[in-house]
Amino acid sequence: PGLVDIHVHMKGISSDHFGISPDAVCFPNGVTSAVDCSAYKGTRETLDAFSVKNRVFVVPKIVDDRAVFDECLEKMQVYADKVVGIKVYFDTDNKSVKSIKPLCEIIDFAQKQDLKIMVHCAGSPVTMAETLSVLRCGDILTHSFHGVKNTALEDNFESMKQAQKRGVIIDSGFAGCVHTNFDVFARAIESGLIPDTLSTDITNCSAFVRGGLYGMASCLTIAKKSGMTEYDILKSVTTNAAKAVGMNAGTLKIGGTADIAVFDENGGACDMTDKDGNRFYSENTYRCLMTISDGDVLYRAF
Repeated sequence: PGLVDIHVHMKGISSDHFGISPDAVCFPNGVTSAVDCSAYKGTRETLDAFSVKNRVFVVPKIVDDRAVFDECLEKMQVYADKVVGIKVYFDTDNKSVKSIKPLCEIIDFAQKQDLKIMVHCAGSPVTMAETLSVLRCGDILTHSFHGVKNTALEDNFESMKQAQKRGVIIDSGFAGCVHTNFDVFARAIESGLIPDTLSTDITNCSAFVRGGLYGMASCLTIAKKSGMTEYDILKSVTTNAAKAVGMNAGTLKIGGTADIAVFDENGGACDMTDKDGNRFYSENTYRCLMTISDGDVLYRAF
């Protein structure tokens, strides 16, 4: 089936600095459905103009360690049925983020709106265990394998494993290796923690400058070389991903939507180094040969 990327940043929907044309980076990577994870601008018409099937996470502000929902509510009206949930930038790069309080406020708000949340946890002000303790079944933790303070490695992934058992979705959110430490990722898999979903967090700053053509295909290669089975890899970007964001995709069967991606493993070398200095190199990568959406060929490699 066509792949589902639950974490991207679309031009005109996310920031002008980060946003990128989703059609241009999704279809050449076999992705037929994608979710923008910082939809704080743009219009429904902009979103509907993309060929890739899409949903969004809207974004509240955090000011003085408190959540502010005015603009978030406005965008919920603009995007209506396209809204999956609320993205939380729970990162002390925002100097207003100081404690777990704003995250709890956003969870309470999401509960009332019958929405899930996605938490950017790299740079969190609290431990991974504390962050995970407040998440609900169906909520998504992204950048789960970052290597900065309050990483999952600090308790040997135990809090993450327990959260996963109660239904918290563990997402890679590779971010072109900015928010993923390759060593932490490989050690998680070795410990038996298999991410539920693999996503790119692809932006204008990562697609073409992270060691070749960065995209879902290279993320799948990283996962395979780090120890994930091909079955778990493909499940993480099809049925698991579709279920995580409530999209009607992720299966290949008679009577289903004709979203199809064709891959081989002769895509050439992939060479990336994460921000902590861990290098990933593979002579062969997954390569998308063809992408079909609703029965139409929208990409072919040759």
